[in-house]
Amino acid sequence: LVSLFMSDLMVGLVVMPPAMLNQLYGRWVLRGDFCSLWASFDVMCCSASILNLCVISLDRYLLITSPLRYKLRVTPCRALGLILATWTLAALASFLPI
Repeated sequence: LVSLFMSDLMVGLVVMPPAMLNQLYGRWVLRGDFCSLWASFDVMCCSASILNLCVISLDRYLLITSPLRYKLRVTPCRALGLILATWTLAALASFLPI
């Protein structure tokens, strides 16, 4: 849940203010090279948010379908690995194209 919070917080603090300026002025008013960086952060934060929701859904599914084996399957190291994989996949999908 903390990872989902961080991705949504980054959307609100990093992605939305330039998008608001773009919407208010009807054009990009910031430096031109900042546009591709902003677009990459937009894709990364939104992708991380979606992937975090998928990981949370998988976690809840495992807890409901096999509650007795849940503690054996979902260890803190595996949970951290899933969170790192989520952010790595989101970063690769967003920053590799630029």
